[in-house]
Amino acid sequence: MRHGKKVIHLGRKTAHRKSMLSNMACSLIEHKRINTTVTKAKALKQFVEPIITKAKSDTTHNRRLVFSSLRDKIAVSELFRDIAAKVGERPGGYTRIIKLGNRLGDNADMALIELVDFNEVYKTDEKEKKKTRRRGGKSNVKIVETTVIEDEVAEILADLHTELYIYGPIYKKRKNAFNDLKGAIKERVYNRIKDLRTKLLKQSKLN
Repeated sequence: MRHGKKVIHLGRKTAHRKSMLSNMACSLIEHKRINTTVTKAKALKQFVEPIITKAKSDTTHNRRLVFSSLRDKIAVSELFRDIAAKVGERPGGYTRIIKLGNRLGDNADMALIELVDFNEVYKTDEKEKKKTRRRGGKSNVKIVETTVIEDEVAEILADLHTELYIYGPIYKKRKNAFNDLKGAIKERVYNRIKDLRTKLLKQSKLN
């Protein structure tokens, strides 16, 4: 049985597998994205992410540890110089795997693995979003609207409580009549909230 054995062997022995993952990690660091099979991409993700975490603190000890895994001076220097500066604030999850479908020939599941912070398509800039907001946006209207609706609902619930307290014992003896009373009250509450909402929307448009 293989309980708890989570190493992805990739059909290779240890030395061959480590060498292959090291070369793939160097290619990922150099090109920022590579195409491979889904299984290899998952194995590479497990291999490269701890290395990127070590690169966030630039010490001699960490450089030696990273070099023992990558065995490429250019990749190590680029990792500590460029990539570490860009992923400094990210607490993990430095890579993204995107499935590309099956390969012609052997029908293998293909995927693209890339560094998240170097993709300009999915990246969102919060500062730009804040600049493009219109003055007097909908956010203030929503706050006012919710507070007014809450007050109105509290008032409606108070009326409802009084009505049920007065008429409840009378109608409770007849089950159908009591259910009709509850349905009528619910409908009235819904209509009042709907009217209030339309009124507030009209006011916001005028402002």
